[in-house]
Amino acid sequence: MDSSELVELLSSEGLNLLDSLAPWKSTDDVLAAVSTLRKAGHSPALVAAALSQSKLRAKAVGKFGPFASRMLFTEAGLEQATRLQVAALHAGRFQSAGLTSIADLGSGIGGDAMAIAALDLAVTAVELDEVTAAIAAYNLAPFDNATVLNADVTAVDTSDFDGLYLDPARRTAGHSNTSRITDPADYSPTLDFAFALAGSKPTGIKLGPGIDRDLIPVEAEAQWVSVDRDVVELGLWFGAVARPGIRRSALVIGAHGTAELSADADSEDAETGTIGEYLYEPDGAVIRARLIGDLARRVDARMLSTGIAYLTSDTLVTTPFASAFRVSDVLPYDERTLRKELARRGIGSLEIKKRGVDVDPAALRRKLQLKGKASATLFVTRVAGRHTALLAERV
Repeated sequence: MDSSELVELLSSEGLNLLDSLAPWKSTDDVLAAVSTLRKAGHSPALVAAALSQSKLRAKAVGKFGPFASRMLFTEAGLEQATRLQVAALHAGRFQSAGLTSIADLGSGIGGDAMAIAALDLAVTAVELDEVTAAIAAYNLAPFDNATVLNADVTAVDTSDFDGLYLDPARRTAGHSNTSRITDPADYSPTLDFAFALAGSKPTGIKLGPGIDRDLIPVEAEAQWVSVDRDVVELGLWFGAVARPGIRRSALVIGAHGTAELSADADSEDAETGTIGEYLYEPDGAVIRARLIGDLARRVDARMLSTGIAYLTSDTLVTTPFASAFRVSDVLPYDERTLRKELARRGIGSLEIKKRGVDVDPAALRRKLQLKGKASATLFVTRVAGRHTALLAERV
């Protein structure tokens, strides 16, 4: 979306048209919708912009729930936007610290700023891109305690704010067909700039969960967050918005609610041992936070092999920090043997998981020639240094 399309969309005609569209379902109906809207007298540019927004709103429901139906987006802005339930937790840190005036530097479409404003904190959302800043202003319009500034965050005077929040851009410029930036030196603003600000006042910095851990400042609280088993971010917290004594944490959000595993440092690995009746696959946030050893001790489990994030136990302990499986068979990792064993069991649907071995699950699935109505999970990993296949079922 360019600025001219946005101007059309933000007109009364454009917004009324957008709100009148039926919820987006698939691309199958696009041609018919375009034809109908064009016959109604709407311009091609407005029709394209409205339909694109309708599609983005449908995609945004996973992050913003019912609020998505009254928001505007860009493709890149939606991709990087914080899920509303996670943004609420970010905002809660500033509120708990007694801060009242927050600068959201690099606000994107305004997701985090919305959550901050909803807690009655004054927030200034700063966004360099003109179109994205206009969209943030639209999304924040219901809050009279929110201001949007179209500016370069590196040029903003932050001295009057109590706290700072940064979400450095990790995608190439543009509003569609963007790609991820992998080098932190190319983030906007750079990590060096963000960390320098963090030394001046309470600050939160949102980063991708796979960032090099060596870049994490020693004074930061590092919290990896997963939603429905998908690791969505690494949050770094400094000053009053960081919690005393915590340097590593895994926040797990799902149907169970919210649960957290935290420590003052990476945990020591648990002892390795023989395969028990149950296998645990730790949540990705626990793995990223390197708290696997603490989790193992919590559920009275042992590690299958040194350096591999699978745990095993003789008893079942329910935990939000791992998925549990009942092990039915332990087999040598041999494709011919596996094919015969799976055929004998009539397994036609197979979930394949692997750690510590060079296996392509898609290629392996084809070679196994699965047939039957039964289902199972296959773990391919190392046990006591040997490649091993574990046939299991989810608990």
